[in-house]
Amino acid sequence: MNEQSPADEARGGHADVLPEYAERVLDVAERIPPGRVMTYGDVAEWLEEGGPRQVGRVMALYGGAVPWWRVVRSDGVLLPGHELRALAHYRAEGTPLKQAARSAAGHVPRLDMRRARWDGAGAEGHT
Repeated sequence: MNEQSPADEARGGHADVLPEYAERVLDVAERIPPGRVMTYGDVAEWLEEGGPRQVGRVMALYGGAVPWWRVVRSDGVLLPGHELRALAHYRAEGTPLKQAARSAAGHVPRLDMRRARWDGAGAEGHT
């Protein structure tokens, strides 16, 4: 996932080119507070539509226009291929992390899902 994506243009005045479901997924991603995360499944549940794979697909195609690092796998493993960029965002935002096991490839920490997971409480516009 790069930080420049088709969503950059689409959200800058041509939002009608994005599928409606993609718009809704990206809206949820933008609502997640700094230092918190939602899983792909959490986003689908919030929307009451689709599932983790559909949310993941939207994030892969259009997520560069939103804080993509806040939509994560349920096991807390950082997005493969984007671990270092995500980790920089997590550290800057104070997102709770767990130390990597010595056996972990590259010793990259995981998200502390128990502490970092956001349930959407207090957010406006929940469907």
